[in-house]
Parts: sequence; structure tokens; C-alpha cells
Amino acid sequence: MSFNLKAHLQQLEESHINLEVRQSNEELDHILADDFLEISSSGKMYGKKECLEDGVVLTEMTLHNYEIRHLASDVVLSTYYLIDHTRERKTLRSSIWKYIDGRWQFYFHQGTLTDLELEDLG
Repeated sequence: MSFNLKAHLQQLEESHINLEVRQSNEELDHILADDFLEISSSGKMYGKKECLEDGVVLTEMTLHNYEIRHLASDVVLSTYYLIDHTRERKTLRSSIWKYIDGRWQFYFHQGTLTDLELEDLG
């Protein structure tokens, strides 16, 4: 049985939007790389410290059209479409995952608001 990196990273990405994980500093600490950086859809920048101290947005979200691109043997770019059901908005997302200390860690994330609908993505 071969390892499916795309499925593994999608599972990690989906766990990161899970409300239970987002409310757990222990879970966030485990998934976020020490030098994690996020540029949010509102244009603010957050590091791991801010995420752990201030918390992260707690909304009901679903992920669609997940794709990955290898940037290096230990670095992957993921892109996807996210529907935030709580705030009734849609974003295009990109994440960089790095293989650090024997596991894939969330290294960078950016969200951009969009008017595109899921069916527009083809």
C-alpha cells in the first residue's frame, strides 16, 4: 500500500478547519510549524504565537477542490476553495506544508475572498 501524500495533507488541512482542533492549543501547536505565518483574508498577518495566544476563527467551514504541487521533496503547496458557512463567505486558499522533524507541518497559509461559486471552478 503506497502513501498518498495528497490525501494525507488534505486530511491535515481538514483537521485544521475542524472546530474541535481549532479550540485546542495542543492540537494547533502540533500542526503549526514554529515559524508558521498566515496572511488572512482580512489582510492581517499572524504567526504561531498569535494563533495560540489569541485563538483562531471558530466557524463552520468546508473545503473543496483540494490540489497539491510539489515545490521540493519536503515542501508542498496546496490550493483549495473554502466555504465559510458561519460567515457566509467564500475564499480561495493556499497553504505551504513542510516536512519537519518527521512529520508534515503547516508552514504558511493565505486566504483571499472570492465571489466565485464552487460550480465556477470547473
